[in-house]
Amino acid sequence: MKSLATYSTYLENVLQQEHFPAQPANLYDPLRYFLQLGGKRMRPMLSLMACKMTGSDFEKALPTAMAVEYFHNFSLIHDDIMDAAPIRRGQATVHEKWNANIAILSGDVLLVKAYEQLAKYDPSTFHALFNIFNKTAIEVCEGQQMDMDFELRNEVSEAEYLEMIRLKTSVLLGCALQMGGLVGGATQKDAQLLYSFGEELGLAFQIQDDILDLFGDSAQVGKQVGGDVLANKKTLLSIRAKKVADSAQLQTLTALEQLQDPLLKVEQTKALYTALGARHYCEEQMKAHHQKALAALSRIEIDGAKSELEELAEFLFVRTH
Repeated sequence: MKSLATYSTYLENVLQQEHFPAQPANLYDPLRYFLQLGGKRMRPMLSLMACKMTGSDFEKALPTAMAVEYFHNFSLIHDDIMDAAPIRRGQATVHEKWNANIAILSGDVLLVKAYEQLAKYDPSTFHALFNIFNKTAIEVCEGQQMDMDFELRNEVSEAEYLEMIRLKTSVLLGCALQMGGLVGGATQKDAQLLYSFGEELGLAFQIQDDILDLFGDSAQVGKQVGGDVLANKKTLLSIRAKKVADSAQLQTLTALEQLQDPLLKVEQTKALYTALGARHYCEEQMKAHHQKALAALSRIEIDGAKSELEELAEFLFVRTH
């Protein structure tokens, strides 16, 4: 996708020009390290694309894009600590390379930097963006807490799981689009439809992420394959598998959760999920949310071209990492 590469290059150049202080090194070096690990930069791209869709210069939305990117990376640094994740984007996580305390504090600085970006707008625009951003930041924390709470429960319903990923993942995509649209001059109605597009796209994206976590290639995904299975995390795959499994298969799934051999645990769980049709079911749910996203986009009355957002939705739909 040509436009995606253009936005990505633009954002990488901006991030390279963002200079953090040299000292304290243990506070700022982790940020330089983490932000240079790359990533899709999908969330900031959405802000830029939404702004451009209104007919405005996409650079007008750069502060919102940077705020979203800083917040996203702050959440990843902290999530990695909570999940005890050793790898992020193919490299050591911040808490592994330094330590947990340094990672917490460095992440905190990124959160402050996010608000600093929003403060670049005039007071009335800042107030509108501030309310959207604050609501989203709280929802992301709620989603993360739900995710952790689920680890202590034996059963989680599909509806509960979808609400958790909506909060943890989808709302930030919606926020990025809504803020970018408002900065560009979109009406409240169209900005809300942009939010809905992002929300549904985020649900499809996260379901796909769950699939790739188990069925993807480690080199392409950039993190440990089967990490969710090894951590016995509740995903749509595991919830669906348990729902349709017979008593014998349920016993096998329970036994696999206690299995100590990581390779065997991942491979046998993968085989059973496939046999139970869990992967196919998740792929169908992913397609359904993808279609809902496109439907929301089609109702937007902005005259600007929607092709970039449509192309992005299609690009994400067929991604392998």
